[in-house]
Amino acid sequence: MRKSMQDSLKETVQGLMDTGIKTTFTQGELNELGVINSYVDITPNKIKNIRKSINVSQAMFAQLLNVSLSSVRRWESGKQKPTGSTQVLLELLSKSPQALNFRINR
Repeated sequence: MRKSMQDSLKETVQGLMDTGIKTTFTQGELNELGVINSYVDITPNKIKNIRKSINVSQAMFAQLLNVSLSSVRRWESGKQKPTGSTQVLLELLSKSPQALNFRINR
């Protein structure tokens, strides 16, 4: 494949991955293109552990994240997965549980 075509394909696929659009590329194909897979995998147990680490109820967690209580319940039961920026925020909270303290200590 010509270098310019490969660069264009890499840029396009990286853009898809960065916006959360799922592709059918294998990890090997992504590696060959030089695409960084920044997919965040947040499991129901991780979500529950994040919430418990900041010691709040599901209702308070929903308020902190500005989502519905039913969304938090569905995430923790595995019936639904958080999407987009919520996944990134949950990943941040898993690494820095104090990140939303400013919203709690008003």
